Amino acid sequence: MAQDNDGIARELYRGARALEPFDPVPAELRPADNAAAYAIQDTYQALAIADGVGAVAGWKVALTSKVMQQLVGCDEPCEGAIFATRLHPTPARVARSAFTNLGVESEIAVRLDRDLPAGEGPYDRAGVAAAVGACMAAIELIDDRAMVYAGLDAPLLIAMNAFNAGCVLGPEVTDWRGLDLAAAAGRMEINGETVGQGVGGDALGHPLEPLAWLANKLNQRGSLLKAGDVVMTGSIVATKWLKAGDEMTTYVEGLGEARLTVT
Repeated sequence: MAQDNDGIARELYRGARALEPFDPVPAELRPADNAAAYAIQDTYQALAIADGVGAVAGWKVALTSKVMQQLVGCDEPCEGAIFATRLHPTPARVARSAFTNLGVESEIAVRLDRDLPAGEGPYDRAGVAAAVGACMAAIELIDDRAMVYAGLDAPLLIAMNAFNAGCVLGPEVTDWRGLDLAAAAGRMEINGETVGQGVGGDALGHPLEPLAWLANKLNQRGSLLKAGDVVMTGSIVATKWLKAGDEMTTYVEGLGEARLTVT
């Protein structure tokens, strides 16, 4: 019997909205494959928009390292939408009570200043670079609903909008072309202590590689990246988990910082 993808999307969204922990994962809520998972994600996003989270204002790229791809049994990245009400300028404050399990990642984000339609693709790093108007140090907020990762696979991650719960954006740097983004050193601090370090190239070798992948993937799915979209290009520091009272900062060489306080 065919899966009820719309029903799965409704139940996944209901549970996320209710902040319900998600372990163990019921077998009937597991998408059959990645194609089914993206169909579920589309409905999940539509439900969120109808619920008032705002329009899709950008995208995140997940699984940008081979280690993470192997962990969930996938040979490519995946994406999830970022909604308008969940884009926060630095310094930002969020309530811990608004999340089931609040995680943060340190990333390089980009803002596009023109569309990337299918007719001009497929895109490579140079092709997408021409559309990037600004780069920023950024924090991705994730909520995995306290899932035990031994039960996670790529279709489930995709269906759950890649766990995105928003982002915090540092000041826009428009003269970024003079920077070596792959070599740019980044670090995460929590309560003044460095808890992780990396470089821009930790995301598929260069932060614009995930952007090119995303542009092509969306085109294949009949969509596109648009002028004004923000794209989170992948974490350069392993996910950390925050509690009320924590203060967290992402620093990226040449791009400055993004700051978050959890209340």
